[in-house]
Amino acid sequence: MAPNREPGREYILTLSCLDGPGLVYEIAAFLKQYGANIRSSQQLDDRRTGRFFMRVQFDFVAAVTPVDELSQAFAEVAHRHSMAFDLVDSATPTRTLIMVSKFGHCLNDLLYRYRIGTLNIEIPVIVSNHPDYAALAASYGIEYRHLPVTIASKAGAEAELLDLIAEHDIDLVVLARYMQVLSPETSHALSGRAINIHHSFLPSFKGAKPYHQAHDRGVKLIGATAHYVNDDLDEGPIIEQDVVRVDHDYGPDELVAAGRDVETQVLSRAVQWHSERRVFPNDNRTVVFR
Repeated sequence: MAPNREPGREYILTLSCLDGPGLVYEIAAFLKQYGANIRSSQQLDDRRTGRFFMRVQFDFVAAVTPVDELSQAFAEVAHRHSMAFDLVDSATPTRTLIMVSKFGHCLNDLLYRYRIGTLNIEIPVIVSNHPDYAALAASYGIEYRHLPVTIASKAGAEAELLDLIAEHDIDLVVLARYMQVLSPETSHALSGRAINIHHSFLPSFKGAKPYHQAHDRGVKLIGATAHYVNDDLDEGPIIEQDVVRVDHDYGPDELVAAGRDVETQVLSRAVQWHSERRVFPNDNRTVVFR
C-alpha cells in the first residue's frame, strides 16, 4: 500500500526490540487511544536472533495528533521494552543524495521516478567524480557537485561529501553506479543510510568489463544486488536482488543492456522500500516488509 502523500493524514511507525508477549496488543492499544486507524501492519519475530520487528501505517478517525506529540507519547512504551523506533508523517520525503560516475542509467531512472512522483524522495544534490551529468542535473533543477577523486584527493573529497550530507540534512545516500570505494570511516558514518547497486556477478567477475567476462563464460543468468554500504566491499546487508535469463544469442553489448535494466529496477525498489520505512537492518541481513 503506497503511503498517503497529503501531509498530516497518515503516519508510519517502525520499531524493533527483543521479542516478548503482548507487544502487538500494547502497540495497537496505544494507537487506538489516540484515535488511530491501522491501515496496514506487518511484523516479524526472528526466532534466530530473538528480535521483533514491526511496521504500522495508520491514519486517524478523529483529530490528528501532531507527529512530534505522538512520538513523545510513544517513547514511554518504547522505554518499557527497550525499543528502537521511528514515527514519521508518510508524506515527508526522504532527503536523498545521489552519487554517480560514468554510467548514468541508474541516475536517469531515479530522476525520472522522482519527477513523476513514484518515489517519495527529495534530491537536493547529485555528487560525481566526473563532470558528465551536470547538464542532466541542471535540467531537474538539482545542484551538481563535481568532486574529483584521486589517491591524493580521496580524503578531502570524502570530507566534502560528509559536509554536503550535513549541510543538506540528507537521510539517504544512493550510490547509483558510483565507481569509487568509500573509505571505512565514511562507510561507518553512513551506516544504514547508504545504498549501493552492483551486478550480481561479484565475486565471480571482478574488475573491468564484468559483462564481457560473463559472456566469455557463457552465463545463463545475470542479475543485480542492492545493499547497504558497510566496511566490506559489496558485502553489506542485502535489500533486494533480481535476475534475468539470457542465452547464447546474447553478445556482450546485449548483456550490458540487460544488466542495466535489472540494475535500475533493483535499485529503484530498494530506494522506494527504504524511503517508505520498509527495511530493517538485522545483523548482517535485512528484514523487508514489502
